[in-house]
Amino acid sequence: MMCQNCSKRPATVHWTKIINNEKTEVHLCEVCAKESNQFDFDIDSSFSLQNFLTGLMGGDPEDLRISDQKKVQCDTCGLTHQQFAKMGRFGCGKCYEVFGEQLKPMLKRIHGSTSHSGKVPKRAGGTLRIKRRISELKESLQRCIYREEFEKAAEIRDEIKKLEEELE
Repeated sequence: MMCQNCSKRPATVHWTKIINNEKTEVHLCEVCAKESNQFDFDIDSSFSLQNFLTGLMGGDPEDLRISDQKKVQCDTCGLTHQQFAKMGRFGCGKCYEVFGEQLKPMLKRIHGSTSHSGKVPKRAGGTLRIKRRISELKESLQRCIYREEFEKAAEIRDEIKKLEEELE
């Protein structure tokens, strides 16, 4: 794709803006992007894993300095939070426990949840599948009660009872 401004160089800056459901796409080369002064980020800086992780962890490099002041460090391998942010990987299995609380916001942003339940094969795990379904339904029931959707909540309650009877 060529730059939509000069049509001479390949477009390397792609920007999508959505305002009031109206989508605008801009594709510029670096030279035209710099000249437009439309972008407030530094195009010359290269992408780094640290910046990526920093963005996922809270978006501010100051956060890393603050966490450094807390001196969170793994007892087993000696890895600090700042070293983790630079490398993007842990030193040992104990690091997951040490940095667990700091990882939760990042995991929630990436996966939408801080826990992973995995898949259950249809042929195996009949009881486990029913238990998971009951758990999902109970969460739905709580949401319905919170939103005061009592008719739908009653349907979900009845479905939970049927599944619990299957387990017995």
